[in-house]
Amino acid sequence: MVLPFEKEYRERYYKLLDEVFESNFWSDGKMTRVFEEKFEEFTGLHSCAVTSGGAGLLSILEYVDVRGKEVIVPANTFWATAQAAKKAGAKVVYADCNREDLCMSFQDMVSKVTPETKAVIVVHIGGHIAFEIEKIAKFCEEHKIALIEDCAHAHGASWNGRTAGSYGLAGSYSFYATKTMPLGEGGMIVSRDKELISWMKKFRNYGKEVLNGNIVTYPMKEGFNYRINEFTAALGIVQMEHLPVILEWKRRLAQKFDRIFERRVILPEGMQSGYYKYIVFDQELSEQTGKVFNDTDFGNEIEGIKLELPNSYWVAAHHKCAPIYYGWEKAELSVEEIRDILLVER
Repeated sequence: MVLPFEKEYRERYYKLLDEVFESNFWSDGKMTRVFEEKFEEFTGLHSCAVTSGGAGLLSILEYVDVRGKEVIVPANTFWATAQAAKKAGAKVVYADCNREDLCMSFQDMVSKVTPETKAVIVVHIGGHIAFEIEKIAKFCEEHKIALIEDCAHAHGASWNGRTAGSYGLAGSYSFYATKTMPLGEGGMIVSRDKELISWMKKFRNYGKEVLNGNIVTYPMKEGFNYRINEFTAALGIVQMEHLPVILEWKRRLAQKFDRIFERRVILPEGMQSGYYKYIVFDQELSEQTGKVFNDTDFGNEIEGIKLELPNSYWVAAHHKCAPIYYGWEKAELSVEEIRDILLVER
């Protein structure tokens, strides 16, 4: 798999690198703040850049203070989600997913709630927003449970104009090398709550903040180093400019796939996906990008815990992902040509 980074974007990045070198700020400088501002414009949410999506989740969980409490997470997600809760001192409770969207089941989540439940982490899997997010958000608000959104796959996702990370207390995006908006590494915490983001900008820097060129120290014993460096932030600025091109390319290919695959994730009305993955069910493919998650990736399996999670295990066994990564060399072929290449008749 090749991730295209066209010449015009490389040249833009090199110019920003010159600015970084001339500024003498290699961390916590202008590029970080411009990157955050651009992400705020894109999502409509206050934003704080951090070292990774996982660091973002951990920071939010520290803000909520889940130590000694229960945090509900979906079983079928990357281990980082559960690990963040564990590192924050919580007991992880695994919930099942829905077959329609691969995301957390509202019904199963509710069945796992106890008086010890402090937070729920919903993972927006595959590039779209969890179909039951509004029900989950309403329930969590009514029961004073912190709703956290893992937005690692959700660049460009929206539902009736509302972006991932806007439904709960806060969300965390990942910019790992394989994501729709890749920086190699990096993450972004987003929230409607400006004060939460202000806290995060201190937390990522040991409790310190740079104001008007001066370092101001705050008493924050929980703070640590989750700063993003200026070189990565500069790449983030360029990739924000690149992202509309990537999303338009993926969505154009997805329209072709929609005419080929009947058994697939079908988005509700008003939902836009960023198409981190294009997910199909019970279909053999001659070319694919692997599954979103295998059952061996499930947190309970890694921990050696056997649980009744029928939908999660069904999804793991029955789904595959058609190639929708930016730059897939066959994307410009006709629908008929792509169908002939990808479909393996049983």
